[in-house]
This record gives sequence, C-alpha cells and structure tokens, in this order.
Amino acid sequence: MLRKTIFGILLIGALMLAACQPEAPPEPTEPPLEPTVAPMEEPMEEPMEEAPVSNLDADPTGQTIVFWHAMSSGANLEGIEAVVADFNASNEYGITVEQFAQGRQSELETAVNAAVATGELPNLTQGFPNGLVRWFGLDIVAGLNQYIDDPLYGLSAEELDAIFAAAYAAGTLPDGTQVGIPMHQSAQVIFYNHSWAQELGFTSPPATPAEFKEQACAARAANDADADPDNDGTGGLVYFPDASQISPWIWAFGGEIVTADGSAYDFNTEAALDAALFLNDLVASGCTITTPSFPNPEFAGRLTLFAPSSTAGVPFQADAMEEAGNEDVWGPIAWPAVDGSKYVDAFGQMVGVVKTNPDQDLASWIFMKYLTSPEAQAQWIDYTGYFPSQTTTDVGTRPQEDALWAEGLALLEYGKAEPNLAAHGAVRGAIRDAFFAVAEATSEDEIVAILAGLTSEAAELVAETQ
Repeated sequence: MLRKTIFGILLIGALMLAACQPEAPPEPTEPPLEPTVAPMEEPMEEPMEEAPVSNLDADPTGQTIVFWHAMSSGANLEGIEAVVADFNASNEYGITVEQFAQGRQSELETAVNAAVATGELPNLTQGFPNGLVRWFGLDIVAGLNQYIDDPLYGLSAEELDAIFAAAYAAGTLPDGTQVGIPMHQSAQVIFYNHSWAQELGFTSPPATPAEFKEQACAARAANDADADPDNDGTGGLVYFPDASQISPWIWAFGGEIVTADGSAYDFNTEAALDAALFLNDLVASGCTITTPSFPNPEFAGRLTLFAPSSTAGVPFQADAMEEAGNEDVWGPIAWPAVDGSKYVDAFGQMVGVVKTNPDQDLASWIFMKYLTSPEAQAQWIDYTGYFPSQTTTDVGTRPQEDALWAEGLALLEYGKAEPNLAAHGAVRGAIRDAFFAVAEATSEDEIVAILAGLTSEAAELVAETQ
C-alpha cells in the first residue's frame, strides 16, 4: 500500500515537472521577402528649343533709315504713311523709318540715278525689277539672300512659299540672287464684254487663240451688219503692241522672249513667229482697231469686244461704262493659250535695300520684311486696292464688295513676269515698234526678218547696260 502511494506521488511530480518545461523553439523559417518597388526614374525635362541666332554681324537697334517711294498722293500716300507709322510705333528694335515720296515711278528712278552721282542715297527704294537689277549691277542695291536665309531675321519656308511665284521671280537674277521683294502686284489683262459676246452666240470667253479670232471677227461682222454706219470697220481687239501685251501672246504660243539662262532676248523662235503670224492675220482680217488713247470709250461703246488693259484700269473702264450708259456685263480675262492654258502679265513695284553699312542695311531689311508681310499688305491693300503679292494676305470683304476686283485677283494664279534684264525698259520700246511693223507685213518672210532685227536690236541694248 505504501509502495503504491509513493509511486503515485512520484508520478504526479514528474507530470508537474514536465508541464513546467519551456516549449521547444519553432523550426527556423526564412525571413519574409521585402516587397519589390521599382526605383522611380528622374523626371525627363523637355529639351528647350534654342533661340535662333543671326549669322549677320550687325545690330539694327535704334537705326534711322530713309525710304524713297513713288506713292505721291491720295490713298497711296496715305497708305504708306499709315504702314510706316505703325512700324515705327511697334518694332522691337527702335528703328525709325523716314519716308519720302519722289513723284511718279519714272521720277523716282531719275532721283535714284542722280543720287548715285552725289552719294546722297536713301536706305531703301521702290523700283521696277529691271531698275533694281540695273542698280545691283552698279553695286548700289544689296543682294537679299543673306537676309532671306538668316535664322533670326529671315523668311521661313512657309513665308517664301506664300509669295506669288511670278511676283517673286521678277526680282530674281539667273544665278539665284534676289534683288527685291514685291510689295504688291497688278496684272495686264484683257477686258471682255460678256453680254455682247453672248449676243454674238458665245457662251464663254475664248479658250484658245483660234477661238479668240473667231469671236473678234464675229464682233467686226456684227458692227458691219447693223444699222449704224458709224461703227462699220470696228469690233474685235484693240491692237496696241506694247510689250506687256505681246509677251502674253508669245507665252500663249508656248514660248519665251528670253533665252533659257535669262541673259538675252530671242525672238527668232517658233513661238514668237506663230504669235506674230497670228496677230498679223488678225489685223489683216479687219478684226482689230486702233485707238488714239486708252480705249475706255471704245470698249464702252461696243466698238471693241476685247481691250487689253492693266487691272489698275478697271475703275476707269467702269467710269466709262457708266458715262456711256452701258449696263453690259464685262470683266478681265486672261490670254488664251494654244494648249488651253491661260496667261496674264504680272508686274508690280518691288523694294530694294540700298547698300550703306551693315547696321542700317539690316534695319532696312527688317522694315522691308514688315512692309511686304501679309499683315502690312492687308492694311496697304485696304487703302490702295492693289493686289497682294502673298497668297496669305487677308483681303477682307473687298472681293464681296467689288466683283471686278475679285475677278482680277483670281487671274493672278496665271501670272507670269516679264524679264528683269536691266535693258528691259529700252527693249520694251523696241518690241512695240517691231510689232507695229508686224501688223503691216505682207509675208511670212518679212515677219521673220522683223523678228530677227528685233533680236539683234535687243542684244545691242543689253550690251549697253553691261
């Protein structure tokens, strides 16, 4: 009994001792993985566009420049004054432009030529392309390419593309040198009486020279057949062979009046002969008239169906129509070409930089760039009614308000420039004289000889300017 009691006590003690022992440590485990977070990249800064830097070693700041022009009165003068005033008030360089009218364009050219001798030249001048080319040859005006191409002061590709090709090309030499930028343009066109043509059975203007002759001769026949003896022998085209009317006829027959390199005149070509034969035939057929002065009254009196004129002559023709009480529908058309295309003789005054010193020359360019910009042109056109030289010019509501002006504007896409050779002023007179002789010629051989003589005379005139 005692042995059972002692055994029980020992068993209880063992159990209590086991209960008091610490628990075995847990099996070791790998530490938990830290969450992986991609490192944040440094924020990328947008690369800053570098400001353009000029290639020119010149500073236009604070320069005063003198601008000579031929806008001497009325809206033309007011327009120039307004554009210059706005530039002087707004340009960031503090450039001041002083503008001086020099009379008509011929008087302006005389003034520049006189100033060449005295050295008292302006900083900028207006001029027709052949005048600027002549002054460039005398080292009076600067080539503009360095300014046009300059990263800071130049013209962008878009700005260059916006200039009408014919207007810009008028200031370009054969080697690519640019001597002027056009500030506006006009065009030599043909006034056409739509109402009378429709009465004669023609529903649209002529599309080819052959159709032109058909309509001109139909007008002559109609006047001969009506009850009014005073208009017998009239109708057709007003024939006055100024170079601005002969050039488009040569273009219409697929030719040029200068050689491919632009250095000389050449009328010994198939196209020039075809144009001359066409005009000779038109005159011989009795389908032309001549007038003692501008043919506005004759056109208004239905004595001619076609009257070549400048777009600047539209208001004068409109006045003549009103004075004659003529309500016919009329407007400008282009020269019709043998291939169905069209041409007008685009021309206009340009602006050139007169060489003085780098600072003033750059200041002159900056003003020229402003003067010929679409923004300044919009203001200029609002005053004057000239056509823009840039397609991006905002012409406002003028096309809606003036249908004839809008028709002229639409013809500019067919514009082509006459040569800008320095001798062109003199050659123009030679062309006129030659084509008066063409009108009276009695054989093709005679016409060939006239054109050969014109080519020789033009060569002599070019040689005199070199």
